[in-house]
Amino acid sequence: MAAIATLRKRSPVRERRVSLRRRRSGASVIPASLTAAVLGLIAAAVIDVVATTPAVAQSFTYNPRPPKPTPPPPQNDGQMLVQATELDYDYNNSRVSAVGNVQMFYNGTSVEADKVIYDQKTKRLHAEGNIRMTDAGGKITYANILDLSDDYRDGFVDSLRVDTADATRMAATRADRTKGNYTVFENGVYTACAPCRENPKKPPLWQVKGARIIHDQTEKMLYFEDARLEFYGVPMAYMPFFSTPDPTVKRKSGFLVPTFTSYSPYGVGVEVPYYFALAPDYDLTLSPRFTTRQGVLMQGEFRQRFVDGAYQIRAYGINQLDPDAFGSGPGNRDFRGGVDTKGQFALNDKWVWGWDGVLLSDYFFFSDYRLKQYRDLMQSFLTLPTEAISQLYLTGVGTRSYFDARAIHYLSFSGNQSLVPVVAPVIDYSNVINHSVIGGEFSYKFNFVNLARDQAQFDPISTLANTSFVCAPTSADPAARTPANCLLRGIPGTYTRLTAQAQWRKSFTDSFGQIWTPFASLRADAINADISNQPGVSNFIQPGTTQALRLMPVVGLEYRYPFINVQPWGTTTIEPIAQVIIRPNESYAGKLPNEDAQSLVFDASNLFSVDKFSGYDRVEGGGRANVGAQATTQFDQGGAINFLFGQSYQLFGLNSFAVADITNTGVNSGLQRPQSDYVTSVNYSPNSIFTFSTRARIDEATLNVQRFEAEGRASFSRWSGSVLYGDYAEQPALGFLTRRRGLLGTGSIKVASNWVVQGAARWDLEANQINQYAVGAGYVDDCFVLGLNYVTSYIYSAGATPPQLNHAFMLQLGLRTLGQTRGGSTGSGIR
Repeated sequence: MAAIATLRKRSPVRERRVSLRRRRSGASVIPASLTAAVLGLIAAAVIDVVATTPAVAQSFTYNPRPPKPTPPPPQNDGQMLVQATELDYDYNNSRVSAVGNVQMFYNGTSVEADKVIYDQKTKRLHAEGNIRMTDAGGKITYANILDLSDDYRDGFVDSLRVDTADATRMAATRADRTKGNYTVFENGVYTACAPCRENPKKPPLWQVKGARIIHDQTEKMLYFEDARLEFYGVPMAYMPFFSTPDPTVKRKSGFLVPTFTSYSPYGVGVEVPYYFALAPDYDLTLSPRFTTRQGVLMQGEFRQRFVDGAYQIRAYGINQLDPDAFGSGPGNRDFRGGVDTKGQFALNDKWVWGWDGVLLSDYFFFSDYRLKQYRDLMQSFLTLPTEAISQLYLTGVGTRSYFDARAIHYLSFSGNQSLVPVVAPVIDYSNVINHSVIGGEFSYKFNFVNLARDQAQFDPISTLANTSFVCAPTSADPAARTPANCLLRGIPGTYTRLTAQAQWRKSFTDSFGQIWTPFASLRADAINADISNQPGVSNFIQPGTTQALRLMPVVGLEYRYPFINVQPWGTTTIEPIAQVIIRPNESYAGKLPNEDAQSLVFDASNLFSVDKFSGYDRVEGGGRANVGAQATTQFDQGGAINFLFGQSYQLFGLNSFAVADITNTGVNSGLQRPQSDYVTSVNYSPNSIFTFSTRARIDEATLNVQRFEAEGRASFSRWSGSVLYGDYAEQPALGFLTRRRGLLGTGSIKVASNWVVQGAARWDLEANQINQYAVGAGYVDDCFVLGLNYVTSYIYSAGATPPQLNHAFMLQLGLRTLGQTRGGSTGSGIR
């Protein structure tokens, strides 16, 4: 008969009265001191080595497990439930024993064992046989023998194993606890990898073994002696000594995982970060990089968090030992350094303000040393950033409104700082009225911009300009900067514009199913331009001060008539679309600066846009009709196909796209003639695995393809791939003097359960050569990351000059809970 006892703390008189019942099975009372001992039984002697400092944890590139909800605190009512086959009281020896399938429950913690003995004379608790303890947090501890004083200051545990709630494990042959502070694990093993399901005795992917692991509760540190890092049971690295914070510590000062880099101008670099946990709300990380050729690059990062936001400051500096290694460029100097900072704070639940800032000794510093902000700006492993941004901003988001104001300074990584603008400020506001106006939707928006540039920016658009560099800032022949040779991408001087626009639209469906959408808008632009008379500028735009007021009223109607056909195999919708827009000519067309409307690609996506310019500096004028038809089929067995075809017509007035401005925007767009080029698109998804899409622009007169893109994607359980083909006709007015054709392919394959191989390549079909490619392989699971990537690109120059080779090699290694390291090398040369 199993015995069950429910306890409360009792008086000594009651305790003695119960102890007279010797060797009797049944309901009984356990001394209160046993309750305390059971609670501290293993929890005080065993620790959970899964924590690390935030500075390390933030560097993980794999996705961590989502945080588990915090369990409710256990009820602390002083009761303990004990269940055992037999409860024995030895009055002569002052011992209480629970024997056979012992189970103890107290405040969310349970203990199971074959036998538990509490000696009241020595005040020690002894448990043996299949010990299992589960605490309220989900940590499970296993042991064969446990012996502990009732104040759990001293004792030992044999054959110890701990499984934590976040899938980390620790084991030791013996754990000894002394002075209530030090716990020593003999022959300890730690891993964050789950055991093999098929063979639990198989060594995990990685584990750390130590002859001794010492836990200092006062310092809250774990110290490993004679430690070995093993992969699948094979020793790979030896560390005579290392330490890490214990799991109760969220932030702890100490060394972080080092990183290794290689680049010919500075040689081999080893970066050894040290983290200072200065206070709960701020910290400091010093990361000196020791290089073999240039000396020590000092780096420091300070971070502070407040209730409403946070900020950080990074500083760099080096006194170079061999400046000549950087050639004759800006890096050839003794001292180089920089500062960058960012921060963001919330004013309330709708408004935030913040900043980004960069200050450098020279514009090549970040790229030469491959520093953090330069890496952060990389859009992908096939592209590199061209500039950094310093800005101060204020942003607010409402239910149907948006506000953003910012001042921006661009830092050019190419050294052409005088060619990039300072934008201070640019302000955007938009709002959609939350109730109907004349039965329709009414919205309005504002845009204000003020920018300044020191020197005019010209881009070449002719063979002469490409070979003689007449458009370059250092050109010896500025008179050759004409619209036949160059584009004026950026004006020198100051440019200010205020734009306000109000819009109204309403849709209704008649009794025949036709959808009618009338719309109207009014836009006003107030412009002030103070343009410097630098060499060549007057060939494009009138220097001096220009003030202009531009108004653009618009009324229009959009018509759609969907026809729906339902068949057993699917549903098809055919929808003719027509749009008529009435408005006056664009005022000052081609005579004003164009800073934000230089990008224009006419295709099916913007066929029915009322204004097809990408920004505010140009505004589409003249009467226009946009017509087309689209058909969509949804298959009952899954999959869909969509087709769109259309054309745009200039009905009356001045065609804005036929007017060349300082950047020739629209001249070669396919909209410059009264009847535009045809645009079409096809998107087909037969199932969830394959997707195909094509986009095309076809010359209206010759039916020659001016722009064509075809893309196919496939995603299976083990592999995925995509192929993109692009064919673009020459656009001499925009600087593209020859036809461009290329093929971009990407793919990845899961060669094993956790191994992935991926690659990408871009092939210039006109030059018949690959100009970029990348290959990589990686291993990812819940406890380990290994990544290796190699990227190569070729820069081809005019004439017989050999192509310049740029390449990068990147290695990443991460162990969950212990940290991550990465290394790499970059270089360039002539192939």
